[in-house]
Amino acid sequence: MYPFIRMAKELWKFRKAPPLTILQPHVSRHRIWPQDLDLWRELNNGRTLTLFDLGRIPMSVRMGFDRVAKVRGWGITVAGNSTRYRKRVTLFQKLTQVSRVVGWDARFVYIEQSFWRGEDCTSHMLLRSAFISKAGMVPPAEVLEALGQTQPSPPLPEWILDWIAADAKRPWPPLR
Repeated sequence: MYPFIRMAKELWKFRKAPPLTILQPHVSRHRIWPQDLDLWRELNNGRTLTLFDLGRIPMSVRMGFDRVAKVRGWGITVAGNSTRYRKRVTLFQKLTQVSRVVGWDARFVYIEQSFWRGEDCTSHMLLRSAFISKAGMVPPAEVLEALGQTQPSPPLPEWILDWIAADAKRPWPPLR
């Protein structure tokens, strides 16, 4: 089940946090609970992706996207991701999550998120996100303008450009 109560807690916790510009990171802290575990008593890989929501959504609220989205009827959707899991995470451990926008192109925003236990990165995700409306995708430049942030994207790192190129080569729809 989606952690609605945890999300509400995160949104409440950061309700008075300073606003963020599009390129400022959002840092949050989380504890691993029994419902986050798999049969091997470690953080479930799917739950990791859900817990990344607990950073990404409050980050977008701190950037002001919720207000703009409400007025314009926009939303945000995940359009792809790639995740690395590197360290075992177990019951009651505390993690620090760092969420940040890396850059954007004409269609998507690229977000990097990571979980840290002390100095060790336990997992890292690159996420491609799209802004959407009833009419279809909204270009990131239009969203940034609505947020009052009209700067160009910083250059995307080579590894992200390589991921974009590799993903474009995947057949769609896949074979059955």
